[in-house]
Amino acid sequence: MSWWRNASIYQVYLRSFADGNGDGIGDLAGLRAKLQHIANLGFDAIWLNPWYPSPLADGGYDVADYRDIEPVFGSLADAEKLIADAHGLGIRIIIDLVPNHSSDQHPWFKDGLWDRFHVRDTEEIPNDWQSRFGGPAWSKLEDGRWYLHLYAAEQPDFNWENPVVHDEFEDILRFWLDRGVDGFRIDVADGLVKDFSKPDADLPYSDQDGVHEIYRRWRQIVDEYDGDRILVGEMWLPDPVRFARYLRQDEMHSAFNFDFLCCPWNADELRKVVDSTLAAHAPVGAPPTWVLSNHDVTRHVTRYGREKTGFSFADRQHGAPTDFDLGTRRARAAIMLTAALPGGVYVYQGEELGLWEVEDLPDELREDPVWHRSGFTDRGRDGCRVPLPWSSEDGPSWLPQPGNWQDFSVAVQSDDPESMLALYRQVFAQRRGIDGDLEWLDLGENVLAFQRGDHTCVVNLSDEPIDLPSVPTLSSIPLTNGQLPPDAAAWLK
Repeated sequence: MSWWRNASIYQVYLRSFADGNGDGIGDLAGLRAKLQHIANLGFDAIWLNPWYPSPLADGGYDVADYRDIEPVFGSLADAEKLIADAHGLGIRIIIDLVPNHSSDQHPWFKDGLWDRFHVRDTEEIPNDWQSRFGGPAWSKLEDGRWYLHLYAAEQPDFNWENPVVHDEFEDILRFWLDRGVDGFRIDVADGLVKDFSKPDADLPYSDQDGVHEIYRRWRQIVDEYDGDRILVGEMWLPDPVRFARYLRQDEMHSAFNFDFLCCPWNADELRKVVDSTLAAHAPVGAPPTWVLSNHDVTRHVTRYGREKTGFSFADRQHGAPTDFDLGTRRARAAIMLTAALPGGVYVYQGEELGLWEVEDLPDELREDPVWHRSGFTDRGRDGCRVPLPWSSEDGPSWLPQPGNWQDFSVAVQSDDPESMLALYRQVFAQRRGIDGDLEWLDLGENVLAFQRGDHTCVVNLSDEPIDLPSVPTLSSIPLTNGQLPPDAAAWLK
């Protein structure tokens, strides 16, 4: 079986992972020094958010040069050393590719090569399209013409009707494949082709049919290389049938499953999402992926401790009352549920420490463009991007850590067999032995239970302890009188 079909993948937001030179910013040297941490957790691969030169108008998703490394993070030689070091530990490297837009500091934009972007020479704003960060999706150039940016104004959209753009990204793919990367996570994968005849309400910049020819060509390129290199799509699409089209045998290998991430902590809702996800992937023979948090969403320890336990960009619930102990308890059960499902699993850095959303950052330190473009009403994504606590010797960081995060550091948790870190190590060590199709079991109302081969996963989402059919090999919290407590999970053989 290809490695990516059931891979465990660890997401690194490089700026906030580990600081190797003491300047308060995570970098490649810090990541290289902490690779053993990821190896000890049992992960097969690392997905890195953009590491390219960038003015950081949007956390690095505004790329100025696709063939180099942001100097704050290190050099191209450092990236090559990281790839080699990771491969030496049996860990593959997946990098972020941002093909929908660049930075306004990209040479093409600075040199006025406007045919490679969407530029319109009209007096009035070209149409009613809205930026996903708030406000109009059009801004003016110095000469009065308009350019399109579906995100921040510093992120002009590429014009994929121009074959030069196609050629450029095919060359970028080869540049990194030649350096040993094992795959690409494709940002805004559904957004490259636009239909300017339609209004914003029709989402004419998402999931247009022409986008599939781009990925068919990219698949041909990655398939030329040895080592089972992969393409992973990021698409927030409501239609599961259209979602699956990206995963046909000649397109992408896998894509993120955001329905599972957004699902509330509810047995019926979770089962529906699992069933619909498996059903959507089955016709194209692609493996599903499962993810609980990432660099764009409220950390799930916080979400699961609230009255409303789902996630929506329209309402991040900033400042809503949170029961941290309950959120942590549910997060422990959730990773056992997630890791037992068939397909791939993504874990965002800090989940293994049980970190929560930092919602009390000083406003003057917030950098997310969502905060600014929303007129300072949406506090954005900085709260899930606070740098990780490693030990009491950590220096200052570009976003301040809560004072009590030192109690949740890697150093502290490594010595605690009951810690979240210890649980993650056990989960992903045992996950390698789980195989087979999913078969639901009936163990009572508000209980999720399923079998895969000789492995059974039970998650108690009811209000009462439940009996288990046998003694578990692992549980998210200790049993009570031989029973599985509420908001807890167990694995059995």
